[in-house]
Amino acid sequence: MTGMGAITPLGSSVDLYWNGLIAGQSGIRRITQFDASNLPCQIAGEIPDFNPEDYLERKEARRTPRSGQVALASTVQAVKDAGFLEKMPNPERSGVYYGTVMGGIDKLDEGIHVLRAQGFGRVNPFMLPSGIPNLPAFLIALRFQCLGPNCTISTACATGTQAIGEATEVIRRGAADVVITGGAEALVIDLAIGGFCAMRALPLHFNETPEQASRPFDAKRQGFVYSEGAAGLVLENLNHALERNARIYAEVAGQGSSADAYHIAAPEPEGYGSSRAMCWAIDDGGLIPENVDYINAHGTSTPINDVTETKAIKRVFGDHAYHLAVSSTKSMIGHPMGAAGALEAIACILAIYHGILPPTINYEYPDPECDLDYVPNQARRQPINVAMSNSFGLGGQNACLVFKKYSP
Repeated sequence: MTGMGAITPLGSSVDLYWNGLIAGQSGIRRITQFDASNLPCQIAGEIPDFNPEDYLERKEARRTPRSGQVALASTVQAVKDAGFLEKMPNPERSGVYYGTVMGGIDKLDEGIHVLRAQGFGRVNPFMLPSGIPNLPAFLIALRFQCLGPNCTISTACATGTQAIGEATEVIRRGAADVVITGGAEALVIDLAIGGFCAMRALPLHFNETPEQASRPFDAKRQGFVYSEGAAGLVLENLNHALERNARIYAEVAGQGSSADAYHIAAPEPEGYGSSRAMCWAIDDGGLIPENVDYINAHGTSTPINDVTETKAIKRVFGDHAYHLAVSSTKSMIGHPMGAAGALEAIACILAIYHGILPPTINYEYPDPECDLDYVPNQARRQPINVAMSNSFGLGGQNACLVFKKYSP
């Protein structure tokens, strides 16, 4: 991994994101992007400082859904961080594997209302292209002239993690030397908040104290906090990175994915599906469970997920589970859906690179069913050689990545 970019509720750069994480800051606020006063949940993780015109011309920015704007912005940062110019030096050996869950559905929703209220003549011709989930991958390929493999991943909350995993496979099989990867979501609209409220998935009693709402593994957790964000990462073949003397943050050692095949909205209660993804990622990296030092948990702050994930970790790691550090950065940024796994991958990589574990904030009331070391409330300095990142999504989609400290 040679380049990273981040647009998050803690700020629109990797430095702001990482510094916020290790300081234990919350990016959860009352919603400002629409009037949420008629909804039971009125909080979200909104990006506080994003200006699309820093990355797009004004006319292009107006045509591009917010998800596409933040996706492109995160990858512009990542490509610059990796030391590349705007155009890839070998376009046919450069690919894009990027993900989103709902993409530009806001543009589609807007277009439907215009069509039905004002008629066909008022429909924006950019409505459908703006709403397709593969718009971010197109924008990235266009900006950097990546002419190699191109794919959009959409596996619910596992999207960002699985995009990086599939990008890894593209490089392993020799189809590309460089792949721009990651995930984005930017859909803080009434449709999304109202829909998740109807599913009883969001916390309803923290509208006055939003910074306390996301509390993974805490006994008083009520639900996940919906948020927005984007992460871009540059993944390279090792020889390619060495030849150009690139800075290497960490190595992607292994990846795994699995299905629960159980329920559209609830995890399999014993965590067998997520256990398989973790085991396969460890095996894929040629490692054993005892090699893993840190897990960035899916850790959504929902009553069911946090117990299920804890069970799965204990099944995979046995006694070593009690020697692992496990934290959830969703406690600080909420759950940005398609961006979650990619932002958490950055947290893992920087934890390895800097030797600092980000905390789980709002951990106040221990849950007897969640009895691991969740790095409560304060960051911790600790050497980390191997880190794991978990993502488990709606529809029983499970994905896991294992990162290693790079040693020449």
